[in-house]
Amino acid sequence: MTEVATGPKGRTFIENARRQQIVTAAIDTIAEVGFAKASLARIAERIGISKGVISYHFAGKDDLIRQVVIEIIEASRSYIIPRVFAESAGPARLRAYIESNLAFMREHRNSMIAILDIARNGGVMADGRRRVDGRDAGVAVRLLEEELARLQSQGELRRDFDPGVMAVAIRAAIDSVPHRLVGDPDLDIDHYSKELATIFDLATRIGPAHVERSHTPAAGGP
Repeated sequence: MTEVATGPKGRTFIENARRQQIVTAAIDTIAEVGFAKASLARIAERIGISKGVISYHFAGKDDLIRQVVIEIIEASRSYIIPRVFAESAGPARLRAYIESNLAFMREHRNSMIAILDIARNGGVMADGRRRVDGRDAGVAVRLLEEELARLQSQGELRRDFDPGVMAVAIRAAIDSVPHRLVGDPDLDIDHYSKELATIFDLATRIGPAHVERSHTPAAGGP
């Protein structure tokens, strides 16, 4: 019976499954031995296949690592976005943003360690492109800034903070976690997540003082 092509570029289900297996093996190998030592032969050995099988599915290490980066980014977005948009209120949405980012890192430690090592030691591909595009971090900050500004304009977060500065601070706190994972495999991400969410909740939430100021009658008023 002929397999039905179900994936990109007409790949069969089995071909897509094999590619996914190789990508996962690459992530785990990089997390274990580092980018420089994660040769195709070593990755193949991890899952009991020949180097030639990897070469059949990927046009060399550059192509494989590029797919690793894509897989990690897409997996994080698929995990985080639904959790954020499941919340309607501003404070709850911000907390969900922080906690879902950290939860993804907890559940995908090897992915975080691997992408950090790729960014640090992977340099550029043979064609001159960077394996991890530094502009992605800027995009993440900009999108968060826009969301914070939107929530401010709707009166869901206090209006007297700079959304750009706050977005940078939130992302910096989140993005420090992969670095800490490298040095501390036993890092309690759940505790870190709750503390971080509380810090930024207190920094952005409309408190009694803000409500009182906003409703204080003008001088000479009734």
